[in-house]
Amino acid sequence: MKKLIKPLAIALLLAGASTEAMAAPAPAAGGTNGVGFVNLEAVMQNSAAFKTALAQRQVTYKPQIDAYNAKAAQFDAQLKPLAEKFQKDRAAGVAPATLQQEYTAIQQIQESAKQELAQIMQPEQMSEAYGQEQITAKLQTVVPAVMQKAGVTLLLRQDAVVFGPAANLSTGVLAELDAQLPHVEIVPPAGWEPAEVRAQKAQQAAQSGRGTADTGR
Repeated sequence: MKKLIKPLAIALLLAGASTEAMAAPAPAAGGTNGVGFVNLEAVMQNSAAFKTALAQRQVTYKPQIDAYNAKAAQFDAQLKPLAEKFQKDRAAGVAPATLQQEYTAIQQIQESAKQELAQIMQPEQMSEAYGQEQITAKLQTVVPAVMQKAGVTLLLRQDAVVFGPAANLSTGVLAELDAQLPHVEIVPPAGWEPAEVRAQKAQQAAQSGRGTADTGR
């Protein structure tokens, strides 16, 4: 049930951190030319807040997790004989029309399973997104502070470093994050929505507003 911080969020965080740190004077970075790198995915997953929230969700959302596991096992038991029959019929050269019917039936069950299982785990998934947003928000202040302390004015993703000296800030960012945010809230407030949903709604509202304005001309 774990999800990594989204690459887009990481890119935005790095861009914001670099801009803020470059705006302020920083001491010279010995041997690194002011360049650093960080693995934010690893920082998040190894943070005290992330690990504590993960353990807490196993308790708080145990009914949903148990229901998910039971329903998943039920779907597996339903799909297994159908899949085995499909494979056997295909090997035996059964008519393509029959194979297509069998395959379509399997796909329909799989889609139904996907939707039902996602619905069961929605509260836990919302909790996970809520916790990750809190960590991401804190990183937006932690990262620039660690950069400035290390004399880094340009921060890259770890996989973007190909050659040349660069300071590894992952350990420092993790230590500062743990100090400032040892835990997060795991139960979202009523009506809370993840950042991507809020962004989509804002974009739709903006587009609708532009459309209305264009119509009124």
